[in-house]
Amino acid sequence: MNISLRNVSDHNWYACTKLKVKAEQQAVFPVPVVYWIAESKFEPHFELRAVYSGEEPVGFAVFCSEADEEGNHWIMALMINEKHQGQGYGRAAIKMLIEQLRLMKAKRVMIGHRPNNEVAGRLYESLGFNKISEELIDGEIVRCLSLS
Repeated sequence: MNISLRNVSDHNWYACTKLKVKAEQQAVFPVPVVYWIAESKFEPHFELRAVYSGEEPVGFAVFCSEADEEGNHWIMALMINEKHQGQGYGRAAIKMLIEQLRLMKAKRVMIGHRPNNEVAGRLYESLGFNKISEELIDGEIVRCLSLS
């Protein structure tokens, strides 16, 4: 599997907007890629990455390049296009994001997911992300991975 993370740029942003989840997943990933691209223009600490398999964009990710007031770096979004799910791209992409954040001296990585997104929950848990609370935060289960 030849996976890479590439900056979203004027060369690939439109292809990224074509990425989408399956119709039945709209409730667990309701925000389209174009929204994240737009928001990043007003949130300078948002970093956008396209997930590529070879030369084909297969997914999209957003993370914060700066820590929040508690010292946490957040992965705001991770999605794999409907046609490429179940092939290991999500796992590979999140591992690459974790390594990028480690190089940025991140101490803790936070990620959230909707309660009914059991696939994401199992993936994040298998990578060492632990629930920080049994209560939902903004409608999501929030998980933390300690890098120190």
